[in-house]
Amino acid sequence: MCGICGFYQSDLKADKTNLKLMNDQIIHRGPDDDGYYFNERVGLAARRLSIIDLNTGHQPLTSYSKMNWITYNGEVYNFKELREELKARGYKFRTATDTEVIVNLYEEFGLDFVKKLRGMFAIGIYDIKKDRLILIRDRIGIKPLYYSFQPENKNLVFASEIKSILKYPGIKKELDNNALDLFLTLEYIPAPFSIFKNINKLPGGHILIYEKGIIRIKKYWEIKKGELKGNFNELKEQFLSLLNESVKMRMISDVPLGAFLSGGLDSSAITSVMSSISKNRIKTFSIGFEEKSYSELKYSKIVSEKFNTDHYTKNLSPDINELVLFLSNFFDEPLGDFSNFPTYLVSKAAREKVTVVLSGDGGDEIFGGYEHYIAQKIARFADFPMFRPFHKLLSKTTNLFPPSELKKGFTNRIKRFSEGLSNSYKDRHFRWMLFLSNLQKTKLYSTDFIDSGFLNILPKRQPFEKYFQHSKEFDGLNQDLYLDVKTYLVDNILVKVDRMSMATSLEARVPLLDHKIVEFAFSMPENFKLKGYTTKWFFKKSMEGILPDEIIYRQKEGFSIPIKNWLKNELKELMFEYLSEKRIKETGIFNYNYVKKMIDEHINNRENHSHRLWTLILFNMWRERFFC
Repeated sequence: MCGICGFYQSDLKADKTNLKLMNDQIIHRGPDDDGYYFNERVGLAARRLSIIDLNTGHQPLTSYSKMNWITYNGEVYNFKELREELKARGYKFRTATDTEVIVNLYEEFGLDFVKKLRGMFAIGIYDIKKDRLILIRDRIGIKPLYYSFQPENKNLVFASEIKSILKYPGIKKELDNNALDLFLTLEYIPAPFSIFKNINKLPGGHILIYEKGIIRIKKYWEIKKGELKGNFNELKEQFLSLLNESVKMRMISDVPLGAFLSGGLDSSAITSVMSSISKNRIKTFSIGFEEKSYSELKYSKIVSEKFNTDHYTKNLSPDINELVLFLSNFFDEPLGDFSNFPTYLVSKAAREKVTVVLSGDGGDEIFGGYEHYIAQKIARFADFPMFRPFHKLLSKTTNLFPPSELKKGFTNRIKRFSEGLSNSYKDRHFRWMLFLSNLQKTKLYSTDFIDSGFLNILPKRQPFEKYFQHSKEFDGLNQDLYLDVKTYLVDNILVKVDRMSMATSLEARVPLLDHKIVEFAFSMPENFKLKGYTTKWFFKKSMEGILPDEIIYRQKEGFSIPIKNWLKNELKELMFEYLSEKRIKETGIFNYNYVKKMIDEHINNRENHSHRLWTLILFNMWRERFFC
């Protein structure tokens, strides 16, 4: 596990000093070692967190012919089998790393080599003979990879994190207004955009080829509709076999290893498999809260006792003002997910005992675990003409009730549902997860900002249209799951896990996102995932007899914090500071009167504006870090 960066330059402005400056920005991703390849035009660098082959895994690393160089972040779990395949073709190896296997696979098979890899990865390869630089991101997009191409001088710069790219000479810090609008709407910024103009994310499952001053981006993998054959028991055995294989592969490590355990279905299933494989007690880690409706420690305790794990817990105190400021340093573009904090703290607790953890992320997006999938199903019936007159009535009725302080109160749920119904079917899937409507934007943005005309170009830079087109291949629920995998999962959930685990120099592996499990899941009909109003039906039925029923069939809670309550109390002063009249007006972007109105309504419990206020706080913290 590492951080990587590098460049191909045509104007020779940068030098090895610049490369080191870029690499120093990501020391937290790899504190054990650093390395460089530089030939005036091309620079490759790596920071290493040693996991496999601790003594000889130095990067960047050259191929057998010494005509290809690689810098690489991630883990390829089937590298031993691929190594044997290359040995049979005459290749000799100097190390026991997956890195050397990858670069020699490229040498032997060209760009098609990536289809052989099973794992998570961000790869940079410089091909000396063809004088080309190749960037590759894993199928789902588990590991991050940013790039910036400068047409005026034809330089290409890349890195695991934006902060490295910003250290390259001539890279400008310019706010992308479209990306800001997407952030305030979704709480994350979907690929290919970043918060900075001219710095992009390479989408998962894609290869970027830079050659003769031109970049080409091509897709090498896509989720496709399949058709599973067999009865439930046969499919169950197939799934459990895939799960066991995926977990076992991700337990390969030369350093201590454990698991995040929330007590939910996904992390509990992974813990059960790890415990059946390991000869030693598995170390598991959980986070809790003082507010009972948010804490899941009682469930993680049940699973820990069931599988006799060596279990560690930590409570998150609402006194987190310093933590908010500290964690902002690890996000080069704002991310509004409330669960950043517990993810960081559970990562920190785990890092005291282990270097690698397995996490349950991805199960909800491929097997249908979120409540908004139920809402979407109900909404299909609510769209019948006979029910449409009740849409506005429902909205007016829910506005009469104040927001609940509970994590998931009835009022909170029904308000989100009524807001979702106001959108067209095409937009509705995302509406269940939107936090700023078009009407609210006209009130939030300043007159000058709106007059600049940026709202008029938003439809032209819609990042979701291509996903909508491909999703038509699937049936109802699988359409929704496909959209979430391509957007919310990769650009929110996986970003959070990567940044917060890497902030503590911890490697997080995600067995449920093995591409063979993903392909298996998307070959299922939708009623295997949402049967009636039971979410993740197939997954739950498959775990019967393995996990306790109270774990399998308990209500989903989600990994979040009570920030709507904290903004009224412990975080109130921080909110007043970053959303002060002076700071808001300095941006030139927002209407202070509307921001003040949201603050007043939230504090006085007339409305729950926690998501909108929190994104504004994070944006102002980010803006002052990079532009002030």
